[in-house]
Amino acid sequence: MVKRAAFAFVILVITGAASLALAQRRKTIVDLIIRGGTVVTMDGSRRVIEDGGVAVKNGRIVEVGKSAEIDRNYAAREVVDATGKVVIPGLINGHTHVPMTLFRGLADDLDLQEWLTKYIFPAEAKNVTEEFVRVGTRLGLAEMIRSGTTTYCDMYYFEDAIADETAKAGMRGVLGETIIDFPVADNKTNAEAMAYVEKFVSQWKGNPLITPAIAPHAPYTVSEEHLKAIRAFSDRTGVPIVTHISETKREVDDSLKAKGATPIDYLNRIGFLNNRVIAAHVVWPTEEELGLLKKLGVGIVHNPQSNMKLASGVAPVPEMLKEDLSVGLGTDGAASNNDLSLWEEMDTAAKLHKLISKDPKVVTAQEAFEMATLRGARALHMEKEIGSIEKGKRADLVIVALDDLNQTPYYNIYSDLVYATKAADVRTVIIEGRVVMRDRRLLTLNEVTIKADARRYRERIISSLGAKTVPED
Repeated sequence: MVKRAAFAFVILVITGAASLALAQRRKTIVDLIIRGGTVVTMDGSRRVIEDGGVAVKNGRIVEVGKSAEIDRNYAAREVVDATGKVVIPGLINGHTHVPMTLFRGLADDLDLQEWLTKYIFPAEAKNVTEEFVRVGTRLGLAEMIRSGTTTYCDMYYFEDAIADETAKAGMRGVLGETIIDFPVADNKTNAEAMAYVEKFVSQWKGNPLITPAIAPHAPYTVSEEHLKAIRAFSDRTGVPIVTHISETKREVDDSLKAKGATPIDYLNRIGFLNNRVIAAHVVWPTEEELGLLKKLGVGIVHNPQSNMKLASGVAPVPEMLKEDLSVGLGTDGAASNNDLSLWEEMDTAAKLHKLISKDPKVVTAQEAFEMATLRGARALHMEKEIGSIEKGKRADLVIVALDDLNQTPYYNIYSDLVYATKAADVRTVIIEGRVVMRDRRLLTLNEVTIKADARRYRERIISSLGAKTVPED
């Protein structure tokens, strides 16, 4: 009897193990599972899933749901426990000049034209090289990843080097090579610049992380002939156009005098605007121009802190949101911000427009968060790929702590994310399904080396400009 019972027990164990193995075999094997966190999806119904999970394979999201559902249907090579934390779509910085991190704090408390012509343009002329761009880009990438930004849109020189550093860091970028009608660091003529961007686009088009773009600086620094050629280039290649439009009142007034039209009307008149344009700032549009931008599908990037610091004005974002324009958030370059934190931009965007409109209900916390995620993806014309946690989209995910002092207690997830969360609360960052920061430790960039390289450039920049050129405190 004892032997028979022991034999039955052994059979039961073997059967149970076989059943477990069979159940495991029935599961879909994926690369990564995030489980246990509060998943803020930003999908069409704005689902917030408590004790949620996300399954990822080949850089894309294959399932989103309750952790129990994910555990039942999927097994992964790597599992990230997000218990007690929030899982959000990667933040989208819609406008940067990323190597300008090396000019952070160089020239502050000035208006745009003085800032550009007396300090920034001279500093760039004397210092910007490919090496400068690589060092500044690595610094900016590290700062953005540490704060939960997974995609950024850039405009600068040597953009091929920026693309190379961005891809190495495992970050996503819409990267625009600057076209401007005076000699700059990488190209001295328009012909050189157009040849450069042709090669740049050819090299990077189709890359899973890098979207190459062409970036005319502004309608006041690029001629009509060259703007038309840029539009034709975009039509031929399908690449985005990144530019500045209507950033200051002076720009609008000068355009009216010189061209008999505002910057937006002028660009529309010459056939420049379409649904591949990403327009930074748009601080001074008319109501009719907002309707035109919506009709044409132009993406808009609001840069509240940079606009405030340079006293450029306040963009009519509540009106843009009311009309459902594609408007995202950007930091601008670190030389006019002075950081690259989307958390600060969300907080500022919501509060600034409440103050200006004298209405505490405009630009809610949820709307501000949308501008940094899904609506920001729309501004970059990438809403089918990024901006929300949905099946089929790119696996750009950020895990944020919810237990720091500044977040305790919390009642509303959007209010907590926009008004209380800081860059330092970001714990883990995943881009294209790859963990690039785990528990605050960068995995694709060397923070010590990056800081040392940046500090060496500080001395070079000061030396190149001379003591009298650098503004004193």
